[in-house]
Amino acid sequence: MNKSHSWFEHNVIYRVPNNFPGAGRRVYPGFLQHAGFVAMNPDHHAKSHYDYFEHLIKGDDTSAEAHRQFYDEYNAVLDMDADYYLETIHTVFQDFSLVQGTWDVKGVDGEVERVKPQDIQTTALLSIEGELDDISGSGQTEAVHGLCPGVPQQRKQHLEAKGAGHYGIFSGRRWREVVYPAVRDFIRTHDTPAKPAGKKKARATTG
Repeated sequence: MNKSHSWFEHNVIYRVPNNFPGAGRRVYPGFLQHAGFVAMNPDHHAKSHYDYFEHLIKGDDTSAEAHRQFYDEYNAVLDMDADYYLETIHTVFQDFSLVQGTWDVKGVDGEVERVKPQDIQTTALLSIEGELDDISGSGQTEAVHGLCPGVPQQRKQHLEAKGAGHYGIFSGRRWREVVYPAVRDFIRTHDTPAKPAGKKKARATTG
């Protein structure tokens, strides 16, 4: 990102108005997030709404209802806590702390701990990308496998959902028909933890 941390704080962070729950709380407003989503693909959304109008004219209630359901969910964007948002911008997109191996967090006892994905061993790892995702670039999700060399190769899997954009891997037909079945089957296959890799015992020798 070519904007400074202070730019984000001064340009996209606002306080919740007095007549709403959480009044005074600093947030990255949902309406700004939504505007950003729509601005990325204005032609697509314009065509979708035009198609919706045609479905209404033709009496295609099934297609019209599918459109309404999609946008009822798509338009329902929550405000995001400002501190969480700004920390994410700083840690993930500006300092690249995770991939650089410099991400420190407070542990349960208050002590600072270094995040070490390479130490993960006993879980399974599934990464998913949408073929047409214009928010998370190609390979951005799959890169997690390189960050977690301790996870056994046979417990790793990557899925590219053909024809899916960013939102499509979470909702809609491709979620139902492609992504959800893959997530379900992956969990069923790896529902028990792997044994952590231990140090090999030294072989006894006689002299």
